[in-house]
Amino acid sequence: MADRLIADIHTHSRFAGACSESLTIKNMNSTALTKGIDVIGTGDFTHPKWLAEIKEELEGDSGIYSLKDGKSASFVFSTEVCTIFTHGSGLKKIHHCIIASDVSAAESINDSISKMGNLSSDGRPILSTSPAEMVEAVMGADRKAIIFPAHAWTPWYGVFGTYGFNSIKEAYGDQAKHIKAIETGLSSNPEMNWRVSKLDGYALFSGSDAHSLPKLGREVIVMNREGSLTYDKFASQLLGRRFAMTVEFYPEEGKYHYDGHRKCNVSLSPEAARKFNGICPVCRKRLTVGVLHRIEELADRKPGEKPSGAIPFISAVPLQEVISNASGKSPGSEYVKKAYAGLVAAFGTEFGVFLDAGTEEIRRIDPKLGEAMDNMRNGKINITPGYDGVFGVVDLLNKMPAQKKGGQKSISDF
Repeated sequence: MADRLIADIHTHSRFAGACSESLTIKNMNSTALTKGIDVIGTGDFTHPKWLAEIKEELEGDSGIYSLKDGKSASFVFSTEVCTIFTHGSGLKKIHHCIIASDVSAAESINDSISKMGNLSSDGRPILSTSPAEMVEAVMGADRKAIIFPAHAWTPWYGVFGTYGFNSIKEAYGDQAKHIKAIETGLSSNPEMNWRVSKLDGYALFSGSDAHSLPKLGREVIVMNREGSLTYDKFASQLLGRRFAMTVEFYPEEGKYHYDGHRKCNVSLSPEAARKFNGICPVCRKRLTVGVLHRIEELADRKPGEKPSGAIPFISAVPLQEVISNASGKSPGSEYVKKAYAGLVAAFGTEFGVFLDAGTEEIRRIDPKLGEAMDNMRNGKINITPGYDGVFGVVDLLNKMPAQKKGGQKSISDF
């Protein structure tokens, strides 16, 4: 639709660890166009080789960039960094996203933080500094930069994870004034974050954190189109919490939603994990504490309570997964690829299917696909929650009991 902009601002390049070699600027652009993503982060602008490619491929002004040749999505300069620092008696590792206001600002940020770590080592560089010192350096280099904690609740690298902090102020100290947004991550959604009143007033959203092309756009911000796009307009709408809504993973599908222990196939709700005192009932080692558990620890609202000014969201399953569920075919199969291409051709883009196509229109193409899409849109689905690095399993046609998929053990098995 002409009056909206769909944005995915947390992405990666092939220079980040565990990322696909297919992540080039041209490939990211073509995938964005297919999916209907209007604004996309470059990812990894801190990496010298990737920055050189970005500058070679893109051109623009007002902080918004596009391919020099051909039809293009709009790009903003983005990156993710990891700060490692001593806190109390041990080390903490926290991930953060940075959006730079233009290419010159990105270069200035790189100059400033290069003193803190080797930017050539990885697209997601490790900085030996505290979050506060990192923020101070970035804002000193680009006063219009946007900084927010990445996947805020994940156990090891999230600001609120098991080994993180209990508040933005605690994590960022005197630089917390610059943190106005929080990435909720795949294993939580805004509704879960609404339970923690100290997060009221922050812009809550997520990007895809994609490590491969198909994962782009799995979580996005739906913004209002306000004339010609500029970085200043983008930043104002984002940080001013004036965007229309977000599209989110079902959080149960995220790989850290429940407590658990992957090696022992143990997946437990927070309540069940507490009965075992956080210890794996199989191997007697400590369970990985999931996102839901951490939110319950910090929550001061009941489930379903909604703060004033909360921005709406919808939950979605990636289209290839929907097709796979409906057909019983593998997501990478030729059948799914052909069906996906047909739907995109019929409705313009992947988000055209999700946000614009009527259920009955989809049913006329494929009745089972229409049923799966209707179930997804209305939350009438069965999900085995993810845990300890294992993605959740989605059943859009409700064929099997949730806890019997994947071999995970639940409390009833002990």
